[in-house]
This record gives sequence, structure tokens and C-alpha cells, in this order.
Amino acid sequence: MTNADVVIVGTGHGGAQAAIALRQQGHEESILMVGRDSEPPYERPPLSKEYLAGDKPFERIMIRPPQFWADKNIDLRLGEAVVEVDPEAHEVVLSGGDRIGYRKLIWAGGGDPRRLSCPGATLKGVHAVRDKRDVDAIMAALEGGANKAVVIGGGYIGLEAAAVLRKLDCDVTLLEALPRVLARVAGEELSEFYQQEHRNHGVDLRLETLVEAIEGDDGRVTGVKIENGETIACDFVIVGIGIVPAVAPLIAAGAAGSNGVDVDFYCRTTLDDIYAIGDCAAHVNPFADQAVIRLESVQNANDMANTVARAITGEKEPYHALPWFWSNQYDLKLQTAGLNLDYDQTVLRGDPAERKFTVVYLKEGRPIAFDCVNTIKDYVQGRKLLESGVGAIDPELLANTEIPLKEMV
Repeated sequence: MTNADVVIVGTGHGGAQAAIALRQQGHEESILMVGRDSEPPYERPPLSKEYLAGDKPFERIMIRPPQFWADKNIDLRLGEAVVEVDPEAHEVVLSGGDRIGYRKLIWAGGGDPRRLSCPGATLKGVHAVRDKRDVDAIMAALEGGANKAVVIGGGYIGLEAAAVLRKLDCDVTLLEALPRVLARVAGEELSEFYQQEHRNHGVDLRLETLVEAIEGDDGRVTGVKIENGETIACDFVIVGIGIVPAVAPLIAAGAAGSNGVDVDFYCRTTLDDIYAIGDCAAHVNPFADQAVIRLESVQNANDMANTVARAITGEKEPYHALPWFWSNQYDLKLQTAGLNLDYDQTVLRGDPAERKFTVVYLKEGRPIAFDCVNTIKDYVQGRKLLESGVGAIDPELLANTEIPLKEMV
């Protein structure tokens, strides 16, 4: 049986950063990373942006060159999943049957794409956007002459994919079940702006539209049937309707958790010597009024990885990091700072017609989040405002673009 001092499950941002941070913190014992992906660690966000568009080759989205891991004595077991965790024996079981012993286990398993439950959901040509293999399949379809796509889901993944496909001159129909895109993560001002942008770029955007079935011929998708009976012809489908946290082996082993796996301020699960980080880790977040949440972001994965590395090497420091996100669509750069959970007011700073503006989210007069479209200064200064724990600010001041946010501390 193989043994490693630290076993890391997952080779995405969180897993890779955990290994890197352990070495940076002076950890000299053995580290083994186990990943379902067959590729060495690479960045996920560019998959629906620069990689799909062909603007960045795979080598440029790798987190480190392949030789880096060997140079740092970090072993990789790729193309294998952890299917069982034995917390008493301090062992994990891989999909191929091997058992690996550990002293500390870091679970950075991320999540699996949420699948459609309608008929035809497993037809060839129905794609997710979660790993390189998914996007390679979409690119192969485009290279093979496919030029009609249906994108299901109006979140960031769906919108980013739609923007790239339009850049590639593909006909795109985007279906969103809710009354507006980004409904779960943004206010109406931002939703309306992006809806108009996508329509201006030729996307057939349909809101409040439910999918009844995926239709196909000879095992391959030919169209998407919606609830009004219409079938939208297409060559392929992209499904972007969220993820399901990949934590089943941990929960089966007795870890607490309902939406992901629960962790404390040091990212420890309720199982001894087992940590969890990234998309799958449910934690109390001070920027969400102490609510227990999961954050699906590179920032969260990296910062949690650093927290765990410090804990393992004896430099314990609780996780405390302002959440931030970004999205690139067309020539628009959206940067988000903070969490807009339970906001009760929004302030529009700038003019969406100029494609340069900021939406400020307030709760009882206090800024809790900023959505910044092509306004980098607002993003940088807004982050500092939130990190300072600023109190209530007059909405009229916030709306005045002549007054820098940094003067409102």
C-alpha cells in the first residue's frame, strides 16, 4: 500500500495551491495529489473563455509547467477518483482499487456539473463546461462544422460560453428558466444590461423558458424541445446549470454536511485530520453575516488552500478573505467584490449605456458588494471599502462618479 504524509484529493485550483503552499511553508514530507482529470493541474475559468475561443492554448492555462510538480517532489495520480475514505485507518481507496494511507487529507474535490433530468439528456452532443475534455469536445464539434448551439442556463458559465460562440460566428439560442439571467447572483440592473448585450450580439435569449426534452437522431442531439412545444434545432447543447459538490465519499465516511461538507475556520471537517477546501466546502463566512455558504471561486479555493497549508505546518490562522469574482464576456470585464446576500437597496454608479458602470449593493445603508463593469478603479477601491468594514454611506454620494470610492471610508 502507498503512503503519503499529505494526500490531496483534487487537482484544480484548490488542490494545486494546497500543494504549492505546503512547500512554500517549508513542508518537506511526502505530498500526493489524486485527480480524476487526466491532465496536470490547470486553470478552470479560462475553459469557457480564452481556451474555448482559441485565444489561449492549453499550455498557457496550466497552473504550473508539468516538470514543476516533480521538481517539488509532489506526486500526481491522474485519471483516478477517490471512491472511499476510511478516517479510522487514515486511508483512501481509489477507483482502481489501490489504497493510500495518509497523515493529513485535504479534500479539494470541487463539484460535478448539474445534469438535466429531462429525456435525451445523455445524447451525444450534450456538453458541460467543467474540464478540458468537455471543452475539447465542443471545439471538435465546431471544427467539424457545427454552427448551431443551444445554451441552457443563464449564469456566468452559460453567458460566457454564449459570448465565445458568437465570437466564433455560431448561431446561439440561450434558454433561462428564471425571469432574468444571473438572477441568483446579481441585481436587476446587471441582469438587464447583460441581457441586452447578448441580444445586441445576436444571441436568441429566451427567459422563463423550460426545457422539456433533448431530441436526437441515431444517438446524437438534433434539437431542444421547450415547454411550449417548439423544438429549437441545433448541432450541440451546452448545459450550465450549476454544480453538485463532489463530497459523497466524505459524507459516507461520517463527515457533517448537507450542501457540500462542513468545515470550521481552519477548513477542518468533522473527521480527524481531514480538511476540505474550495467549491465543496461549506463554511461560516464573515462577509455573509456569518451565514454558512459555499463559494465557487478561484479566490476561495486558493485562500482556503493557504489556510490549510498554514494549519498543517503549525502556523494556524483562521480563514478570512473578502470574496471576489470576475467574468469576461465580449469586450466587457465584470469584477465583483463582496457578497450581495440579502441586500435591500442598489445604487447605480455610472451609465450602463456607456458600457461602464458599477452596481453597489447596500444592506441597511452599508455597502456589502460591488459589481463593476469596465470600472477597475471602482473595483479596487470598492474592495478596500469592504475590507475596512465601512458603515452606512449616503446613496447619493455613492452614485456620484466624481467622488472616488476611496474617499468614502
